[in-house]
Amino acid sequence: MNRRLHPYLVLLFLPALAVFTAFFFLPLGRLTVASFTGPKGFELYLAILTAPRYLAALVNTLVLSGAVTSATLVISGFTGVFLARNDFIGKRFLVSMLTFPLAFPGVVVGFMIILLAGRQGLVGDITRAATGEKIVFAYSMTGLFLGYLYFSIPRVITTIIAAAEKLDVRLEEAARSLGASSWNVVCDILIPALAPGLVSSGAICFATSMGAFGTAFTLATNIEVLPIVIYTEFTLLANIGTASALSILLGCITWVALSIARSAAGNTIAASA
Repeated sequence: MNRRLHPYLVLLFLPALAVFTAFFFLPLGRLTVASFTGPKGFELYLAILTAPRYLAALVNTLVLSGAVTSATLVISGFTGVFLARNDFIGKRFLVSMLTFPLAFPGVVVGFMIILLAGRQGLVGDITRAATGEKIVFAYSMTGLFLGYLYFSIPRVITTIIAAAEKLDVRLEEAARSLGASSWNVVCDILIPALAPGLVSSGAICFATSMGAFGTAFTLATNIEVLPIVIYTEFTLLANIGTASALSILLGCITWVALSIARSAAGNTIAASA
């Protein structure tokens, strides 16, 4: 029976293979070839890791993505558990508003940050009226952090809500009856139970922040992150090899982060079981 179905399963697999080849394997192979065909060859990667500009962009991107991921997990963790365990008037509307930023592209998110904390933004008008000095941070790491945080929270909070709804509240009640404090309940029961969802959604948040371009393109006028550097090298400077090598480096870092997250999520599931 299985042998008769085998040829048909192969035929069903061919369209997916064609799509992956056209939109994943071929572009990735072209990037790899372009990064090695320049005059420096493999030394181009060493030059990238030692050049101050590229190294600073890499550090900025890693620090920013790590900070956004940490803040997103904390905010989404508390909010997701609260929404999963409490029913109140307007809950559905609140959840829909929290996930509404998923409908916005990165450029729109950046424009919203400019309207909030740009040169003509709301924060600047309020601070100038209150202190006589206008505060503008939309075009700094702070503005980029807020923009990334804005579109990262919806991607994480839906996962946390779904995971929190499956928790057994009786475990927490039993721990409290045995004298455990609220902090011990959170650290010993709640966080380990949510760990697979936190790790997987955090990895997606980190990967999205590493490669986000639209928001960075709108806000990053005084700072450099890897997506902007890649865009500059490719479009303005026509350094195809450097842009390709930076793209490969960015993809490898993201792939390693996702692989570690998959392994950690599997370990947490096994430990909890």
